[in-house]
Amino acid sequence: MVQLVGSLRKELADSLSSCRVLVVGAGGIGCELLKNLVLTGFKNIEVIDLDTIDVSNLNRQFLFQKKHVGKSKAQVAKESALQFCPTANITAYHDSIMNPDYNVEFFRNFMLVMNALDNRAARNHVNRMCLAADIPLIESGTAGYLGQVTVIKKGLTECYECQPKPSQKTFPGCTIRNTPSEPIHCIVWAKYLFNQLFGEEDADQEVSPDTADPEAAWNPEEAAARATASEKDGDIKRVSTKEWARSTGYDSIKLFNKLFKDDIMYLLTMDKLWKKRKAPLPLDWQQLENHALFNEDSPGSGLKDQQVLGIWGYCKLFQHSVETLRSQLEQKGDGAELVWDKDDPPAMDFVTAAANLRMHIFSMNMKSRFDIKSMAGNIIPAIATTNAVIAGLIVLEGLKILSGELESCRSVSSSTANYPEVISLVTYEEPYDELEECQRSPDYFFCTVFDTFP
Repeated sequence: MVQLVGSLRKELADSLSSCRVLVVGAGGIGCELLKNLVLTGFKNIEVIDLDTIDVSNLNRQFLFQKKHVGKSKAQVAKESALQFCPTANITAYHDSIMNPDYNVEFFRNFMLVMNALDNRAARNHVNRMCLAADIPLIESGTAGYLGQVTVIKKGLTECYECQPKPSQKTFPGCTIRNTPSEPIHCIVWAKYLFNQLFGEEDADQEVSPDTADPEAAWNPEEAAARATASEKDGDIKRVSTKEWARSTGYDSIKLFNKLFKDDIMYLLTMDKLWKKRKAPLPLDWQQLENHALFNEDSPGSGLKDQQVLGIWGYCKLFQHSVETLRSQLEQKGDGAELVWDKDDPPAMDFVTAAANLRMHIFSMNMKSRFDIKSMAGNIIPAIATTNAVIAGLIVLEGLKILSGELESCRSVSSSTANYPEVISLVTYEEPYDELEECQRSPDYFFCTVFDTFP
């Protein structure tokens, strides 16, 4: 007769209580995952996350509260998870998983690694470490209503980098607000700015510099202080962008200088951000206007939507679009809000101008209105329900691995339909065979090089 502990076989329950697992990331998926792990019976968990808690996290990262804003995600997630199971042994690291301290030997301490990350560089790194250490990795991710879970094991499945990945459609907030490196980051920022000024304000879509960016203050002592500051309330005071804009009468030049000069100059004070990056260049309306008197932009050739204007051309487009959108708000009356639509010319003009001005500031090639329209229509938000479904599936795959049934693991895709009642469609796929499939990939060396990994 099978002996049970709760709903699990005794052998599996004993394995859960003794094994060490590493959770990489304590954000949307990570919060749900930590809660699931302690409630399932995992006792020895280590969690690592570089980030600190922001107001925008509170609508979907339920282990965090307002009093936690500004504190270490890993540390607060640990403390909150322990309330579900005080006997669990959880270790929190307020650090980057890409820090050299977390090398192959570190990964060999675990029976299982679970990814709950939001960026591809860190995913690639953990993938390589797990292959080198020969430790099973459960990779996961969400994009709006879609999610996926994949088990990666050297010699049995393909690795994370064996297949080309589609372009990322969700982005870390500190990248959008502080250190954009691609045009899409500036386009996301411009769409957020539209909502902050003219639409429904959303804490998820803050555009001001992120003062809690951990990279901006990369000091081990300060990081440790943040990680242990669990008794004091965090700083959650923010000035409403919309209220400030209203107080100026939506003055386009004041908006311009605040967004593209003052905020950029503030970013420059975070000098640690620019040690390995090219620093941004602030723009000043008066200087640009004086320069334009002698060097007026000439219209480009080709279709209007496919032209890339000069910097002063986008300044004027920004001014004109702000004035048009302000007029639309006034016509709608007090308390009115506009909804961004890529097919609404003033809204699209605003995003085109704001995105291109920010691209110029961060030394990127500017884009045509046509290109920006196609990119702006494909940005996916984070959905709390999808995170919860994916976290549950991660644990189910983990139970298979700890039961010695790694061959029965599957790549899992989930689609959480947008209906009044939540419906989740889950599909399972056979894992790719590494020897047959990965060898066809130009990145196959990632699967084989680890036998001699330093």
